[in-house]
Amino acid sequence: MVATVLRLRYRILGNTLARNPWQLVGFCFGMLWAVSALALVGSGSFALAASGDLALVRTVAVVAGAALLLGWVVGPLLIAGADTTVDAAKLATFPLTTRQLMAVLTGTGLSGIPGIATMVAALLSVLMWSPWPIAAVVAIPCVVIAVLTCVVASRLATALSTGLGGNRRGRELVGTLVLAVVVFAGPILSGAVALLSGAGGFAAQLEQVARVLAWTPLAAVWAVPGDIAAGDLLAAGLRLTIALATLAAVAVAWRAALVRSTEAPPRRAARVVASGRLGLIGVMPTGGVGATWARSLRGWLRDPRYVRQLIFVPLFPLLFAFTGGIEGFLFSASAVLVALVLCIAGYSDISYDGTAFASILATGIRGREDRLGRALGAASVGIPLVVLVGVVTAVVGGRAAQLPATLGAALGLVLAGYGVCAVSSALLVAPVAAPGDSPFKSVPGQTFLSGLMVFVVMGACLVLALPGIILAIVALTTGSAALGWAALLVGIVVGVAVTVVGIVVGGRTLDRTGPDLLLRIRSFPTG
Repeated sequence: MVATVLRLRYRILGNTLARNPWQLVGFCFGMLWAVSALALVGSGSFALAASGDLALVRTVAVVAGAALLLGWVVGPLLIAGADTTVDAAKLATFPLTTRQLMAVLTGTGLSGIPGIATMVAALLSVLMWSPWPIAAVVAIPCVVIAVLTCVVASRLATALSTGLGGNRRGRELVGTLVLAVVVFAGPILSGAVALLSGAGGFAAQLEQVARVLAWTPLAAVWAVPGDIAAGDLLAAGLRLTIALATLAAVAVAWRAALVRSTEAPPRRAARVVASGRLGLIGVMPTGGVGATWARSLRGWLRDPRYVRQLIFVPLFPLLFAFTGGIEGFLFSASAVLVALVLCIAGYSDISYDGTAFASILATGIRGREDRLGRALGAASVGIPLVVLVGVVTAVVGGRAAQLPATLGAALGLVLAGYGVCAVSSALLVAPVAAPGDSPFKSVPGQTFLSGLMVFVVMGACLVLALPGIILAIVALTTGSAALGWAALLVGIVVGVAVTVVGIVVGGRTLDRTGPDLLLRIRSFPTG
């Protein structure tokens, strides 16, 4: 059964790559990355073996093993849906027992690029124990247990996220939280490294961390060969017991999650809305502009694909305060960087409408009304956030005198972005993730060129906002208050002018390209 499923999986993979050249390119890049990573692991193992330092080898093995398991567990949350060729939901309709289903999913996990790379890397890590032959022999079954634990733990994470994903809001919550963790990961690691290096040296502190991890399910199995090499058979036996118990516990939990998600899937509660409640549509002005404004604002407040972009608004100043302090330049310029993110958020917003864009065309709303309504919806959220970030960072950083210049650059940039996006979204559509999908999902049909267009739109926004940005830079470098107020005035005036021109040009363009955009949206592959 496992062999049959694997043959079908590879046949589907081959057909997909033959049909989509850009996916083939991405697959080749993935293979090259895996080969380069394996070369690094192999050379590192040889270097560690040549050093003959048992404490160093144990530390590296334990810390790297813990990081590997965490990567496999977090991976399904980051790339949920990237490879759905074989999953529990699709196999649930076949006459497979839960044990057979677990065997199939484990086999597919081991046979993918990550699984193969992990197995080869784990076997290469045995080389680091070559100065201690008995430890090297013991390391072989240990790495097998470690790799199986990684795959089974990954499948458990997938099953749990799928169970929560029976509720779309659950998937959105998981994806948003993981995105926030990923954004914070760099500063957290930087702070941890600084903390460790400031107390007794980084190497000594890392060795202490490894001692603790060696007694946890994360890395107990990776510490067993080190105990054998050191002659501590009791510790080796205890840690091997922890490793086997971890694998068994994860497998039992995975089985229970599979039974719950496939044999008894959660029921979705129907949402009841009171009669006559129209939400924002009942509050906004009537007509094409008002209806589009309400729908756009609702998307910015509720659609996770928009909300995830707003996550960066509070994160920028927090990250810069964490890394450079509140006296740093980046902290004071957070509003400009927030504006840079928000100005391109709607560069292809018709793509988010999907096939529902047909209902917009059917209403007969003019392109200019659609462009204005979408710009107002984005501005209702974006402009207050940019102003709030600018004011808070200026006050906290003690640079209130620089606030006009900072706001001039930021508001000019975000307003210019609304004008550019009013035109670009009338010309461009691209495959996007569904509302409940992971923010890291690889969407079928995405290409390198479609990703490159984001930077083209960003470049256009920066060029059109240059008058306000240049004046703001001059004001900040010279400390001129007059130039700061001039930057604010020029930034707003130029930004509003670009927005108006963009709405007019984008409206005329949308009147002409609307049906073609719908055809292109309908032609996108679904995954």
